[in-house]
Amino acid sequence: MPFLLKLLAADKPLSLQAHPTLERARVAFAEEEARGIPRDSPARNYKDEWHKPELIVALHDGFEGLCGFRPLGETDDFLRHLCTGDEEDRSQVAQLRAHLNLDGLEHAVRWILIDRPPGLVNELVEAAATRDVGRWENEARLLRRLDEQYPGDPGVAVASLLNFAILQAGEALFLPAGNVHAYVKGLGVEIMAASDNVLRGGLTSKHVDVDEFLAVVDFTPLRSPIILGTVAPSAYVEYQVPSHDFRLLRVDRDTTTELDLSHAGIALVVSGQVTVTQGDQSLVLNQGEAVFISPSHPRVGVRSSGTVFIATGAEA
Repeated sequence: MPFLLKLLAADKPLSLQAHPTLERARVAFAEEEARGIPRDSPARNYKDEWHKPELIVALHDGFEGLCGFRPLGETDDFLRHLCTGDEEDRSQVAQLRAHLNLDGLEHAVRWILIDRPPGLVNELVEAAATRDVGRWENEARLLRRLDEQYPGDPGVAVASLLNFAILQAGEALFLPAGNVHAYVKGLGVEIMAASDNVLRGGLTSKHVDVDEFLAVVDFTPLRSPIILGTVAPSAYVEYQVPSHDFRLLRVDRDTTTELDLSHAGIALVVSGQVTVTQGDQSLVLNQGEAVFISPSHPRVGVRSSGTVFIATGAEA
C-alpha cells in the first residue's frame, strides 16, 4: 500500500523536521546511492526515493504541534513582545526581528541555523519567562519547554517563527512537502506516504543536515494550519487534503454507513466497538484492533458504536 497508518503518542517534543518533494527525493536518493552511503547509515538523509506528506488527527483535546511558518506580521508582534521596546535595543532577539522584517523569513531562518548567533536562544527563553507577552502566552511557555528539553538548540529559535497549534479531538494538521513541523504533545492517528525520508533541523540528537533541511523547506507562511473533516452524505467524515497517496475517513459513534473503496485499506478502531462488513463476511472489532480491507469488494459496510478510522489509497 502507498501509505503508512499509525497511532502517534508524544509525551515530549519530537524533532523539528520537513520532508522533500517527490522530485527532490528521487534526485537526492540517486545522489546518495552514487556516493555509496549505506542506506542504514545515521548520516544518510534519503532512505528511499519517495515523498512523505503526512496528516495527523487528534484523538483527545489538547494535542500540540508546530506546523508551518506563522504569517510575518504575527511573528513580528510576538518578537516585539520579547524585545525591550528601546530603539537602542541591540539584543539578539531584536536582530532576529530586524532580519525578519528587512531580509525576509528565509534569511532569518538561515541566520539562525547557519550563523547560530550566540545567546539568541537564551535571550528568547529568558524574555519568554520574564516579559508580558500578551496573547502569546502559549507560545512563550512552549519556548521555555523546548529549551528545557533541548537546551540552547537553535531549533528553539526556529520554533518562535512557527504556528503553534493546539488541537481539539477530531481536528487535524496536514504536513505537505516542505512544511516545517514538530509534534509537541498528545495522541493522534497519523497517516503518511510510505517513505522514511526525514530532514531534521533541530530539537533532536539524531542526524541534522542543515543545508539539505533548508533546501527542502517551504518558507511560504501558513495562516491557519488546523483543518477539519468534512461530513459526507453517507455520514462518514473525510479529511480532504491534496494527496495522491492516501485518504483518511472517520466513522463516529452511533453511525451506520457504507463506503465505496476502490483501493485496499485498513480500519483502525480507537474507541468502542465497530462491525465491518465486506461481501458476505463481517468482523467485530474492539478498541485497538484493526483489519485489512481488500480491494476485491469495494463496498464496505461499517456499523459503529465507537470511533473507527479507515485509511485507503487516493484516486489518481
